[in-house]
Amino acid sequence: MDILWQYQFRIILLGDSTVGKSSLLKRFTDGIYSDVADPTVGVDFYARSLDIEPGVKIKLQLWDTAGQERFRSITTSYYRNSVGGLLVFDLTNRKTFDHVREWHKEVSEHILPHHMVYILIGHKSDLNKDRKVSRDEAEQLAAEMGIRYVETSAKCNSNVDRAFELLTRDIYELMKMGEIVTRDGWDGVKSGLTAKVLYPADDDEELPTAVAEKGCHC
Repeated sequence: MDILWQYQFRIILLGDSTVGKSSLLKRFTDGIYSDVADPTVGVDFYARSLDIEPGVKIKLQLWDTAGQERFRSITTSYYRNSVGGLLVFDLTNRKTFDHVREWHKEVSEHILPHHMVYILIGHKSDLNKDRKVSRDEAEQLAAEMGIRYVETSAKCNSNVDRAFELLTRDIYELMKMGEIVTRDGWDGVKSGLTAKVLYPADDDEELPTAVAEKGCHC
């Protein structure tokens, strides 16, 4: 039997192939890590619940998307029904960082007139000697996009929970402000049977950008 939850957030992981999206999700949901991972084909689904504050449990529906171009027609259909997105790049692969803006632009244009709450993830922080992207330039990109930045390592279990918790809290705070509301036919946010009343009915669904995260040291 599923544990009662107040809200369900659908969150999608975005980024090039091999940046470690699946490893992040497996570490977060199952607490495991493997050096060998098959490329995601299309979309994979994961789930985990978080107690965001006393009496408020958030169920996360987590969607792992394939980074390869040939699967893009499949993955784009999941953009519109997601409230949050992790933009993931590999700290040891410069090209994956350079492509972050493209991912952000593609998704943001797909979901117009609505918006998504993002967080930028620099993954594989355990491979510091192979780093090709500095913390300063990654934080600068996050600041330009108005989002948080966190460096993670699924292998060392560094900041993985923190990344998902920060994004979940940002979404929840925007709900309390009335900037995110449930909508008919939209699966980004769903209310459970025991949902709290957080805001009055409001047709304004525009999301403010989150504040850039500073000083998240591994």
